[in-house]
Amino acid sequence: MRSRGAGGTGQIRSVAKALKILDLLAATQKEMSLAEIAQKMDLPKSTLHGLLSTMGDFGYIEQSAFDGRYRLGVRLFEIGNAVANNWDVRRVAAPYIQQLVEELEETVHLVILDKGEVLYIDKRESHQSLRIVSQVGMRLPAHCTGVGKVLLAYLHPGEVKRIIALKGLPRYTRNTITDPRRLEAELEKIRSQGYAIDNEEIMDSLRCVAAPLREYNGKVCAAISVSGPAARMDGERLQLVIDRITRTAAEISARLGYRPVVGSDANGA
Repeated sequence: MRSRGAGGTGQIRSVAKALKILDLLAATQKEMSLAEIAQKMDLPKSTLHGLLSTMGDFGYIEQSAFDGRYRLGVRLFEIGNAVANNWDVRRVAAPYIQQLVEELEETVHLVILDKGEVLYIDKRESHQSLRIVSQVGMRLPAHCTGVGKVLLAYLHPGEVKRIIALKGLPRYTRNTITDPRRLEAELEKIRSQGYAIDNEEIMDSLRCVAAPLREYNGKVCAAISVSGPAARMDGERLQLVIDRITRTAAEISARLGYRPVVGSDANGA
């Protein structure tokens, strides 16, 4: 029998009940007896037993041989791994990046940190974008780019020191941060506010706003940025870019499986 869900789509009641059982066991994070599940679900034990038995046959539910209590099955772990292996940050981010380009008409980058450097894995430009030397496959220093500073901000401090020792902090413009203590303060600020700004630090007249992308486990795996002329990326326009890039980063992270823990600092490492 079908019912109508809140979203207006047809639901098969037995499937909906089975999924709610999985949600309950996941939220409870402990084994539950038939009576406990029946009480929480407000279902007759006979109906519930049939659902649990069927899910058990397919490995989604397991029953303890000692006390008969129920827990989530290993099949869910297998499916979760399959889903995680199919997540590709470039593919997931692509439509969001294109939306940013069309809305802001500036250059948008997607990067990862590789061997202590920023590696560009996607770049989109609009018809009025400032032409920037960056291109897919190109590497740039981390300490003087918005995306690089975002990625450094969420590394272990020891790893940041190792990268600085290996790569140094070369100057590119008068605004480049070349003092390790200033960079440390900058990274702390980035963690606090959830985004980074490259204020003409690698190229004169270029300003960039970048935000981190997180995987399902909360780890920062990549960063996106919007880059444009400093004269255009200022005042209310700069604030608009900050709002859009942080919102888009949160949406991409959600697609990658990240769920902030309620009550925690969403910008924490």
